Amino acid sequence: MSSYRPELHVTPESGVLDAPAGVLLDDETWHLFHQYRPSPTEPARWAHAVSLNGPFDWEICDDALVPAGGETAVRAGAVVSNGDGLDLYFTSVTAAGTSIQVAHLDDLDEECPVSDDEFAVDTRVRRNGDIISNRDDHVRFRSPCVVPDWESDEDRHAGHDGWLMLCVTGSGDAPVPVVLTSPDGRAWDFVGELSYAGDPGFDASAIVVGPRIIRLRDEVDGHIYDVLLVTLEDSGVDVSGYLVGTLRDAEFEVKTPFTRIDHGHDFTRPRNTNVTPGTVKPEKRYLQSVIFGLLNGTGRRDDPSGHLSLTEEGWANCLSLPRVVTLQGGLVFQTPPAGLPDAISQSNAARSWTGLCEIPAGSTLTATLVDAAGRPAATVTHSGAQLVIDRSMNPHHSGDPVATAELAEGDSDSLSIFVDGSTVEVFADGGAVTMASRVYIDGGCAEIRVETTGDAEVEQYWSRGPGSV
Repeated sequence: MSSYRPELHVTPESGVLDAPAGVLLDDETWHLFHQYRPSPTEPARWAHAVSLNGPFDWEICDDALVPAGGETAVRAGAVVSNGDGLDLYFTSVTAAGTSIQVAHLDDLDEECPVSDDEFAVDTRVRRNGDIISNRDDHVRFRSPCVVPDWESDEDRHAGHDGWLMLCVTGSGDAPVPVVLTSPDGRAWDFVGELSYAGDPGFDASAIVVGPRIIRLRDEVDGHIYDVLLVTLEDSGVDVSGYLVGTLRDAEFEVKTPFTRIDHGHDFTRPRNTNVTPGTVKPEKRYLQSVIFGLLNGTGRRDDPSGHLSLTEEGWANCLSLPRVVTLQGGLVFQTPPAGLPDAISQSNAARSWTGLCEIPAGSTLTATLVDAAGRPAATVTHSGAQLVIDRSMNPHHSGDPVATAELAEGDSDSLSIFVDGSTVEVFADGGAVTMASRVYIDGGCAEIRVETTGDAEVEQYWSRGPGSV
């Protein structure tokens, strides 16, 4: 049994997972596509994984897209429902530059093909060619996000008609997010460069990549807002976050400026989940959404040769657990998906600890992740006002800075910790704060040991591990 490979997270069978590409929920079946390389020196392609009855037990299908016709790579994009199948919007990379293409996967109800050849390609996927290439003084279109467009910009209760795309253009050092629309998903009209009405919360010179959009109804004021997910590249480190507001044409009216979405060492490139018609009941639409992220803090500048999982087990990087997101008072809250405790009980090595606590000022609760030899591999500390993940005592992460997040006064002192292979994901204060970090735990996590100082109290707690009930 691998001590580093997670069981409940998506990882490549071998090679390097670069980024989530697109996610679609069809009734209770999850379809997840991600960009990966069979080895660090090979070109990027798209993998496809499917999970039934909960996003934890992933079956690796035949690859969906591979470079063809002079392409040097096929990179991330989006997946939407179209008829009986899926449209796959992806970035085509050639020596001349990049463009956005679309392919179609026929008959979603067919069983996912799984060949003996690890790198076999799904014959159900048909390419339809370029749909967006250099135009209107913009070049290198890439990284598309496609979602249903509004039928009316003034009345969001009128429903959807056509398609909306966010993507990036320009050089890698100075990317320009843009907006396009389409009536049919094939012919696209350029709307304009993404701009902001109000302070976006970052400088105009910031490197903004990976724009994605979800729609949520705020539980406080009842309005439906756009939640813009972006990643800022800063000195070789990715910082991902969100803005809340309203997108009108290409202008985003800001209600909540850029707010970090995760404060751990390793969460970036958040991706939205689309759904097939009928999957979500009309009265529940916009009450919540689901996102996935890449558990790698350096994003596209990552050097996979430095990953212990690659040198010892032949794979690098994984995706986060799905996160259920809601909007409350202009702020995004994230919680683990339903069914996760049972999935942990049925796993071989995953563990969790959830507690309702009272942690007054000057007191702490510390959860120590203990490896198979009884040594601390990392600690999670809740001090009431701050949440901290420290992995620096671990020889595989020696000297790493601690990851910290400020906690709001008056929030409930709740804490949930999920450990799966080399992944640690933490949710605090009802989902107001999340932190994800990769931690190499030799022999796996044998125990989550919880201790308190001062007047901190654990009022109730639940722990899960292999075979627990």
